[in-house]
Amino acid sequence: MEKRYDVAVIGGGPGGYTAALYCARAGLSVAVAEKLTAGGQAAATDRVDNYPGFDQGIEGLELGERMQRGAERFGAETVYDEVTAADLTGDPKRLTLSGGGVLLARAVVLATGALPRPLGLPGEEELRARGVSYCATCDGMFYKGKTVAVCGGGNSAVEEALFLSRLCAKVTLIHRRDSLRAAPVCADELRRAGVDILWSTRIAGLLGDGRLTGLALERTDTGARSELPCDGLFVAIGRVPDTGLFRDQVALDPEGYVAADETTRTSLPGVFAVGDVRAKPLRQVVTAAADGAVASHFAQEYLRSL
Repeated sequence: MEKRYDVAVIGGGPGGYTAALYCARAGLSVAVAEKLTAGGQAAATDRVDNYPGFDQGIEGLELGERMQRGAERFGAETVYDEVTAADLTGDPKRLTLSGGGVLLARAVVLATGALPRPLGLPGEEELRARGVSYCATCDGMFYKGKTVAVCGGGNSAVEEALFLSRLCAKVTLIHRRDSLRAAPVCADELRRAGVDILWSTRIAGLLGDGRLTGLALERTDTGARSELPCDGLFVAIGRVPDTGLFRDQVALDPEGYVAADETTRTSLPGVFAVGDVRAKPLRQVVTAAADGAVASHFAQEYLRSL
């Protein structure tokens, strides 16, 4: 069965539902295709403390559901189904769903997000939000005064470690190489901040039963093994943008993110990218929501031009 809309949004995270809210309030027909639950990655966060308007914080899932209800209040529809194919070059644009349905839309907002690259260790998923985190800005306050480790050697890992050094009693950066991929001066910044660096070391295992209590480490040069007690681990070894549906249709940056500037317009007319899937300097709930509002503005401008 085919259904037609002015705007179709792929992904029901903060960026997707903000775009849907603004488009629906402008009188456009909108569908949001979400394969799991409202909120995107934020839904997996126990508490979001850095989104304006919630002075006591809010559970990530509840925030996502509130965003969903806000958009639906003005007529946006949520389609709980996975988009398995997307033809973004046609008119209308065509989204095929796993359940057999098809969404046709004159404009499409890509809000598929990006996933943190995991370590791939046994028990990692079970310890997520129970000592294992992928965002210091999101979860750092939960470890105030505690002992944490950061895994990685790029700019993101350095930024995570420096941020945590202002909150935590002890921060250790673990890097598998003998030098950082980040700028050379970063090592000096980390030392000045009191961050210990374990060079040529990889995390071989996660310790704990229901809650992280430490890390099993292995030297990459000698193979020597040791353990590091800690309350939390922040994994910063990159992210994987979810662009499989449309990577051959829209331009991507060298890291695989959708190339879209602050207008959120992509290389295809009528296609916009918001939130973590877009090439941008900061990926947070508040920046995703901002993207959604901007995408709505330019989507309306595009539709008026047809």
